[in-house]
Amino acid sequence: MTSFKAFVSEKVGEKEFSTSIQTKQISDLPEGEVLVKVAYSSLNYKDALSALGKPGVTKNYPHTPGIDASGTVVSSKSSDLNEGDEVIVTSYDLGMNTWGGFSEYIQVPASWVIPMPKGLDLKSSMMMGTAGLTAAMSVYKLIDKVSPNDGNVLVTGATGGVGSIAVSILNKLGYSVVTVTGKADKAEYLKSIGASEVISREAFLEGSERPLLKPQFAGVIDTVGGNYLATAIKATNPLGVVTCCGNAASFDLPLNVFPFILRGVSLIGIDSQNFPREERIKVWENVGKDWLPNNLEEISEEVSLEGLEEKINAIFKGQVSGRVLVKL
Repeated sequence: MTSFKAFVSEKVGEKEFSTSIQTKQISDLPEGEVLVKVAYSSLNYKDALSALGKPGVTKNYPHTPGIDASGTVVSSKSSDLNEGDEVIVTSYDLGMNTWGGFSEYIQVPASWVIPMPKGLDLKSSMMMGTAGLTAAMSVYKLIDKVSPNDGNVLVTGATGGVGSIAVSILNKLGYSVVTVTGKADKAEYLKSIGASEVISREAFLEGSERPLLKPQFAGVIDTVGGNYLATAIKATNPLGVVTCCGNAASFDLPLNVFPFILRGVSLIGIDSQNFPREERIKVWENVGKDWLPNNLEEISEEVSLEGLEEKINAIFKGQVSGRVLVKL
């Protein structure tokens, strides 16, 4: 079969974009060493930005978004990948300026393709997706310096895809997790996935203009940036570790040097797009072994290509919690 379905975003005006499901041919795909028949993808904030033509993500349209994909190798020019292999493709340029995973087929460089680790399958790997991989990378960097006995770990933006999975992994590894959210109705949800305490946005940001705050957290996984990240850093224990991976609140960081020079706090950036392949494989293997959240089914909802547009619009209204799995 050479024809297939793909979710396509097109520019229809100066600042207007439309999306539709179109029939494409294998010959339409970009050149690549590995052709993959996609089983699942997932919806991320970056996908929504790309689909609606928001600046700074995708340069050229028409375009098929989707920074995640799991599927089966159809053909390969790499000796490391064979027809029938189940694989994961995430990050790099997939779905940004290269044809993405909201499509029944993708064709990509072999270096982007990760063999499916033991303990994962096509569906569970995309319940994790880039959001889960980013959460796992954040945990991977955090636990090198912070143990469960050191104190509470804070997760910001905890109802989102990255935050939800970070809470679940940390809880599974024995950490006491504190979450901060602006969604008061999600407190029980956060406790159900592993949070020991839920702080309101207002309570968390109270006094945030001070140069330092009372030390409260041994570590922090921040997913939103801005004043949340700055406040979290100011409230981190001496020699604590903070990871950051998002900017939904703001890309600015209103901060001074005191947490770093008076408490020795470490700030570690998480870049899932260009995370080294060797470490990427290690993190995926950890997920397959014992990091896989027990509640992935509970924090995931499944949609088809036809249901994507509704979910993309919902993301910008703050109406999406957990993970959105896209079944191809």
